[in-house]
Amino acid sequence: MANPTTLELAIRKAREKKDILLMTHIVLGYPNFDDSLRVVEDMVKAGVDLMELQIPFSEPMADGPVILKANSEALKAGATVEKSFAAAERINREFDIPFLFMTYYNILFCYGVDEFVSRCKSAGITGCIVPDLPPAEGQQYLDAMHAAEISPVHIFTPKTPESRMRHLSDNSTGMIYCVARKGVTGKDTAFSDDLSQYLQLCRRSTDLPLGVGFGVKSREDIDFLRGKVDIAVVGSETIRVMEQDGVGAVKGFIETLVA
Repeated sequence: MANPTTLELAIRKAREKKDILLMTHIVLGYPNFDDSLRVVEDMVKAGVDLMELQIPFSEPMADGPVILKANSEALKAGATVEKSFAAAERINREFDIPFLFMTYYNILFCYGVDEFVSRCKSAGITGCIVPDLPPAEGQQYLDAMHAAEISPVHIFTPKTPESRMRHLSDNSTGMIYCVARKGVTGKDTAFSDDLSQYLQLCRRSTDLPLGVGFGVKSREDIDFLRGKVDIAVVGSETIRVMEQDGVGAVKGFIETLVA
């Protein structure tokens, strides 16, 4: 078994003090980069343990309408990969929690995989989630990530066979992202016995910390996940709150999740 990465060590250290961690998700540059930075600051102050920073992309295939719109609006406002790297570097200088990039392979392909990973390293990124890049097609990415000591985080779904889960785990470090249901982000999820059984299978298939996202939006959802996984991931709901009540409402919403 490989030595734990920076991301895994940070998760396990945080788990010594909490029975479940909270990971949130923002789209960099939405509604603008100044507001992105304010949201990150408010989330950290509210008690978030780690965070996904999404690099905007024109065709975010795993994302539902809320995050899709955020990607589109960020691009219209002038968000670029370079600006996203600059924002991530500033964020990592100012805040002492793990930050991961989430994006799609086209971004890496156009930027250059090795160059992308090198920039992640210099920006202080501890892990990357690239949902449309399976390990069989991502050897260059995996090699670059391992050399840079950044965690490639892969995804389990309720339709993933156990043998495939083990293969994904073997090619991951840091954590595993468990999708709570089929489909895209932002839709309702049934927190039920079926989900519990699926998470038990996930736990059997990897020794890495488990995070669960897609449809997690309330303290009740997080309480359901407590004891089953290591990390609850809240994404679309935060953006909904920001759109409905303004950037200043995000901190209060996060505080309801971690109280």
